Amino acid sequence: MQLCKESAQIYIPDGSPVKEALARTTHLAIGAHQDDLEIMAIDGILRCFQQGDKWFTGVVVTNGAGSPRAGLYANYTDGEMRSVRITEQKKAAVVGEYSAQLLLDYSSKEVKDSSNDDVLSDLRSILQSTNPEIVYTHNLADKHPTHVAISLRTIEAIRSLHGDDRPDHLYGCEVWRDLGWMLDEDKVVFDCTGHENLQMALLGIFDSQISGGKRYDLATMGRRSAHATYYASHDVDFSTGMSVGMDLTPLIKDPNLDIQEYVRSFIDRFEGDVRDMIDAVQ
Repeated sequence: MQLCKESAQIYIPDGSPVKEALARTTHLAIGAHQDDLEIMAIDGILRCFQQGDKWFTGVVVTNGAGSPRAGLYANYTDGEMRSVRITEQKKAAVVGEYSAQLLLDYSSKEVKDSSNDDVLSDLRSILQSTNPEIVYTHNLADKHPTHVAISLRTIEAIRSLHGDDRPDHLYGCEVWRDLGWMLDEDKVVFDCTGHENLQMALLGIFDSQISGGKRYDLATMGRRSAHATYYASHDVDFSTGMSVGMDLTPLIKDPNLDIQEYVRSFIDRFEGDVRDMIDAVQ
């Protein structure tokens, strides 16, 4: 597999040959920034951890050079911040026992440029080399434009594959907008009960973000706990931690399905539910 950027990296934590590490992948996550995978794709990480027949591979598309910084990292240049974030992501791959970690090194501007064929080419090559059963990416209602761009490029790359080569499932996951607003029957629920120490360890590795001004570790674990409690109003909790996904599988099963219309259908059902609830008790 040849990636477009010379600066792109493929890191194999256990030292296996690259081709073998990619081929054994069952769960693949494609995220925008370093630490996005550990926030949004924890389902895949936990499902594959210590499992000889399941392997998680992570893809970080951007270089993270433009991230906000404070404290120890306040005076770091973009180049220095890029290096720190690459190192942190590789540490997470070791702790989470990933099969492989790919760092494509694009700028956010390049990712948001829909005419940039290199991003699409890389994602297509990765999908062909890994042939995963499940793919996680950002949800299409996320409020970060780079995240939405990654989701769109991922959908486009999968749609470009032959039908039998496409993954069985594609899930859009939470980072910069949670999915608690969706109707329960529309949610893909990921049970994050257990391995809370591993979850905290993975999030805590990204010191450049946490001590640099954003408590993603506390916020992410808090959101998982809140989802678990607030999921069902009339039932006891069935988990201690939960993350939520948007099922994007229909968009790859039917390449002619309009993406905006598909996302709008979730919003329309939510609006209808709010209206019906008010009408019922008014």
